[in-house]
Amino acid sequence: MGLTSNTVLALAIVAGVLLFAATVWFWPRLAGRTWRAVVGRVALLLATQLALFSAIGLGANKSFLFYGSWADLFGQETEMGVVVDHSAGAKDIRVVDTRKLDVPGGANPAVGGLIQKVVVAGDRSKITTPGFVYLPPEYFQPQHAKENFPAAVVLTGFPGIAENLIKGLDYPMTAYKQVKAGKMKPMILVMMRPTVAPPRDTECVDIPGGPQTETFFAKDVPQAVRESYRVGGKPANLAFVGNSTGGYCALKMGIHHPGTFGVAVGLSAYYKAADDPTTGDLFHGDKALKQRADLLHSLKQKAPTKTSFLVTTSKKGEDNFRPTKQFIKDVKSPDRVSSIVLDSGGHNFNTWRREIAPMLAWLSGRLQA
Repeated sequence: MGLTSNTVLALAIVAGVLLFAATVWFWPRLAGRTWRAVVGRVALLLATQLALFSAIGLGANKSFLFYGSWADLFGQETEMGVVVDHSAGAKDIRVVDTRKLDVPGGANPAVGGLIQKVVVAGDRSKITTPGFVYLPPEYFQPQHAKENFPAAVVLTGFPGIAENLIKGLDYPMTAYKQVKAGKMKPMILVMMRPTVAPPRDTECVDIPGGPQTETFFAKDVPQAVRESYRVGGKPANLAFVGNSTGGYCALKMGIHHPGTFGVAVGLSAYYKAADDPTTGDLFHGDKALKQRADLLHSLKQKAPTKTSFLVTTSKKGEDNFRPTKQFIKDVKSPDRVSSIVLDSGGHNFNTWRREIAPMLAWLSGRLQA
């Protein structure tokens, strides 16, 4: 039974209720001062509290998908064991599995589209990481067989997994419904996580002597996408989208790599690279590299390039409200900036689900095929 399954959550709730009832029932019998009575009371209290906290934790995880599996929770993820051929002629994106969208007729890719489970290998960065690619139904339809499609690289936050973008944030299904409703054009979604050197949070930085994460996302991923799918080679053909850490990375790509990404979207983004035990030493005393990772500083130095930015925040519940307002103020024409500002919304999946549909519609208006 999976970490996010309803069965596991139900069992935890039932266990908590039964242990609570057992505590009430047996407490009078354990009221003595003998060592057995004391041990019995302690054992009942600990078991009841453990069951209740487990139920609360499982419920919170199911709602926000902090962890997608038991292996992810305990840091024992094993999905990386895929051999990738880096020899001449080998593809930078290797498809290892496929799945269909749960829609009527979805077994036919020309009707429901297709989700590919992939492994992306970076030629320059030498980073290899898993992800998912959503190809819309139109990609497989004969009348569009020779057409290019706009694409967006979509990142989760830290320490999330790429599958959170499918199960928790519903990107493919939302895109499918938005196209059906005529609110956006068909779009390829390349869904990944920013954690390319787990468990370290590299903050999309080219770390001296360490993982070259910025190079991977700014150069290797776009090259792999354009070589593997029908995506054009202009900045207006490719966007970078993310939430939380992924949002920070997205805005960083838009600022520092406007020749690659014409559109950048930061959902609940922050504006300085984190510095904590999960990141380690990102800059190794390099002040220029540290300033580069400060997005508000970098934005002021950026030459305008007609890049489109979208940032989101909440008046209550988010701690990025003020820096987001500053970011909006500092964007210079002909760069463009838009925003989604909620009255209330925390740093969580529920907030981002409220923003993704209008964001995709906005994104569709900025990207070209």
